Amino acid sequence: MSRSMPNIIITGTPGVGKTSLCESLASSTNFQHLSINRVAKERNCYEGWDEDSQSWIVDEDKHRREQQLLDAIEDEVRGGGYLLDWHACDLFPDSWIDLVIVLRSESNNLYDRLKARKYSEKKLQENMDAEIMEVLLAEARDAFDKDVIVELQSNNPDDIESNVGRIGAWIAQWTLQNGGPTAEDGDGAWEARASKR
Repeated sequence: MSRSMPNIIITGTPGVGKTSLCESLASSTNFQHLSINRVAKERNCYEGWDEDSQSWIVDEDKHRREQQLLDAIEDEVRGGGYLLDWHACDLFPDSWIDLVIVLRSESNNLYDRLKARKYSEKKLQENMDAEIMEVLLAEARDAFDKDVIVELQSNNPDDIESNVGRIGAWIAQWTLQNGGPTAEDGDGAWEARASKR
């Protein structure tokens, strides 16, 4: 898939700050924040709701639901410039993705965030275990080349700012190497904003 701008997955355990990072990146770039949870709900890619785990069910006919979800976003992401925000990354074809950011958070920070969301004790413990066992980092390593995976800390607002700066610099470098729009073209105002961070 030929793109003039990269596509980036922002993944990690629920509560690590994926949406906050995506929103900050989207405001400092002209990238589109694509919340996969929102897309799945809006386009009916979920099987239903599980009261026990307080989460949407995607596993009933997983392959069909995943394909439905991929079909729903393929035209949007084809040209690049998307921040794909989801708690998993292995469903995306590697040909769509240029960078995989796995956000991590210290246990005490994550616990406080999940508690503030009023997660059930079961759901809170499942997510804490996933973070401690590095489940999403392992998933990323299984699905993508190690050269496109970056693990970043997300414990406080300073981390978000630093991560926006690092990712912005990576975007600028990718754009230069791949002939995408630059600030000089008049199409890369995002690049200029990202490099100021």
